[in-house]
Amino acid sequence: MPSTPIRSMAVARQSDFDQDDAAVDSVDSSTVKFGTPEALEYVRSLTDVGAMTRLLHECIAYQRSLDSDLETLLSQRTELDGNLVQLQGSAKILDIVKADADHMFGNVRSTCDLADQVSGKVRELDLAQSRVNVTLSRIDAIVERGNCIEGVKTALESEDYESAAKFVQRFLQIDSQYKDSGSDQREQLLASKKQLEGIAKKKLMAAIDQRDHPTILRFVRLYSPLGMEEEGLQLYVVYLKKVIAMRGRMEYENAVEIMEQGHGQVDFVECLTNLFRDIIMAIEENDEILRGLCGEDGVVYAICELQEECDSRGSLILKKYMEYRKLARLASDINNSPHLNLLAGGASEGPDPKEVELYVEEIDKLMNMGEGYTEYMVSKIKSLTSVDPELLPRATKAFRNGSFSKVIQDVTGFYVILEGFFMVENVRKAIRIDEHVLDSFTTSMVEDVFYVLQKCLSRAIATSNISSAIAVLSNAGSLLGNDYHEALQQKIREPNLGARLFLGGIGVENTGTEIATALNNMDVSCEYVLKLKHEIEEQCAKSQVFPAPADRERIKSCLSELGELSNTFKQLLNSGMEQLVATVTPRIRPVLDTVATISYELTETEYAENEVNDPWVQRLLHSVETNAAWLQPLMTSNNYDSFLHLIIDFIVRRLEVIMMQKRFSQLGGLQLDRDMRALVSHFSGMTQITVRDKFARLTQMATILNLEKVSEILDFWGENAGPMTWRLTPAEVRRILGLRVEFKPESIAALKL
Repeated sequence: MPSTPIRSMAVARQSDFDQDDAAVDSVDSSTVKFGTPEALEYVRSLTDVGAMTRLLHECIAYQRSLDSDLETLLSQRTELDGNLVQLQGSAKILDIVKADADHMFGNVRSTCDLADQVSGKVRELDLAQSRVNVTLSRIDAIVERGNCIEGVKTALESEDYESAAKFVQRFLQIDSQYKDSGSDQREQLLASKKQLEGIAKKKLMAAIDQRDHPTILRFVRLYSPLGMEEEGLQLYVVYLKKVIAMRGRMEYENAVEIMEQGHGQVDFVECLTNLFRDIIMAIEENDEILRGLCGEDGVVYAICELQEECDSRGSLILKKYMEYRKLARLASDINNSPHLNLLAGGASEGPDPKEVELYVEEIDKLMNMGEGYTEYMVSKIKSLTSVDPELLPRATKAFRNGSFSKVIQDVTGFYVILEGFFMVENVRKAIRIDEHVLDSFTTSMVEDVFYVLQKCLSRAIATSNISSAIAVLSNAGSLLGNDYHEALQQKIREPNLGARLFLGGIGVENTGTEIATALNNMDVSCEYVLKLKHEIEEQCAKSQVFPAPADRERIKSCLSELGELSNTFKQLLNSGMEQLVATVTPRIRPVLDTVATISYELTETEYAENEVNDPWVQRLLHSVETNAAWLQPLMTSNNYDSFLHLIIDFIVRRLEVIMMQKRFSQLGGLQLDRDMRALVSHFSGMTQITVRDKFARLTQMATILNLEKVSEILDFWGENAGPMTWRLTPAEVRRILGLRVEFKPESIAALKL
């Protein structure tokens, strides 16, 4: 390969640059793009020898890379020559393939041209066939129109109106498809259609006047094929309204006649029930007819129209009922009646509660039926899937805001007043006639009051009316929180009741019974309030009377407030129990005071003597039995347990104070342990609730006083406590250790607790 001038210069100066070869190899040849005009301009602009030297090194490196590339290309020459020879041999085959492809292309083109020609002829044939078919259809339509005209005439002559209607319907279908043919036939058929419409209307109206139901059904079915569905629906619904109105009017007039003549009781509940039943049966039994006329929209239309009859006739029934029972005057008398003191003996003035209860039960049935009817009809409307969306709000509004609904609201107002009066008067009566019940822990008041409340609340929930239910629930809560609460605590507040408990004689037993029964009333009332709340919750859940979430929340809130009264009665019970305990404990305290004189610095002889002759435990237990245990048969188990535990609390507190002021020998510690075990054993037999936790501090105190030496406490303290939970603080432990006469203060002070 011939040498370039640059390369000749590099060879001539090779000896001068041997030490720079490594640097040259590392030069980045991309710094200057050799062979470009920019590179030449760059070389001409150089003036610095160092830059020139650096460029020379780059140029040498670039030259070496070119040499390497050329050598690589030259090494592939033999292989490339062989490939070229093979390509020259393949060219002949490619010529043959090209010729075959050209021939095939010509065949495809000729086939395509032929297919286009055939496709055009097929389209022409298809168009011609379509025109022929249309022509044939028009001919058939003309023939069929003629048949329809003849069929209508024949059917009308033979009074076969159903067949005539079918011929008219078929003609109208053909006419809607081919409006441009058979104009003469169309006029003839429309004349026959008009004649048939007149016959159908005349026959239908005559049948409606005569209440001929089969004939009505026959002719109303003609309205659909005649294209008069809406008119047929209106006429048929008018007929249904007349039938319902006639029946309702007869029952209403009969009720009014009985009222005016004063012969027997008028059953307005049955009267309203029959009205609702007639409306529902009219919808259910005529569902097929209504759907056949206007689909599901026809059903909704009928429901809305018949609801107008419910609004008018149902409102009259309710108004007449309110007049019959004189509810307005009765409510006024109730609102104006004086509220006497509950505990003042004497009966309240005002209406008779028994008579009011009769009215309340009637109103409850009326309201329940009204709410049930409304819910049924609204759900019926909502179950229809293909109804015009604009009809649903209108239908629902017809039920919720109609005149019947407004009168029901008036009745609801009277119900709340009457139910409230009945509840208050009967609760007051139960409190006023309160008496002891044989073989019962409580007086009659408790059972009677909660029976009345349960009855009233269940009745309020059964009305399915959220307003009345909330009002009655609120009244019940007020009664329990005020009047009943006052009656519960009256016995406990009597003066000198506790002092009379131990006067002696038959009066003691009577006083004890009075106190125990008063406390039992409070205890059972706590339970009954929660039971009443639970029963009402179950009734609401079981019957699902309040499906709306907002209504359920309102009921839940009222029931929660009712349940809170259990805590109020519990507080009252605790207060009364503390008063009773404060009466009993002074009679036990003298025995406890004698414990302060008992020595626990015992010798073995004294310890053995105490085992035979107990110094104070048995006297204490006897005092408790004498002053407290006799009340057990008079109290509920819950009350007696609470009473006994309060006494035990008093004993334990007093014993802790006394024992912390004594000095103990080791045998004294054993004696204390024995005393505590005797107390725990005896009290455990007197109550169903464990008492060990109450004596835990005293028991642990005895354990500490039983130790051989001070350091043994560490075997039971901290990580070594095991299952024991210490109730004593480290300071108290040190103080108790200091009660042992054998233990030195410096040893106790050195303990790390």
